[in-house]
Amino acid sequence: VQLQASGGGLVQPGGSLRLSCAASGSIFSGYTMGWYRQAPGKQRELVASIGPSSGLNYANSVKGRFTISRDNAKNTVYLQMNNLKPEDTAVYYCNRLIAPISWGQGTLVTVSS
Repeated sequence: VQLQASGGGLVQPGGSLRLSCAASGSIFSGYTMGWYRQAPGKQRELVASIGPSSGLNYANSVKGRFTISRDNAKNTVYLQMNNLKPEDTAVYYCNRLIAPISWGQGTLVTVSS
């Protein structure tokens, strides 16, 4: 079972990116899924989560700019990131909040002019 995050890249401040995280196997069903990020020299932090059918939560630092969503039929969770800031630069990962499985490689988001 693996988690594969994709969609990262280099974007200017104020720009947008949409991240996707696909899973092999049916690991999403019934689980709250989260997007995490880890900036250089910092600990991994949870930025957004979504329950099995609803229940959205966001870190204060991304509230109003990021939107998490999921497609259970496709075993995929998404993170729409708007109005990106340099401090959003990090490697982004997805995982289950409870009983996390092994972390994938993540996808690098770089916000810079």
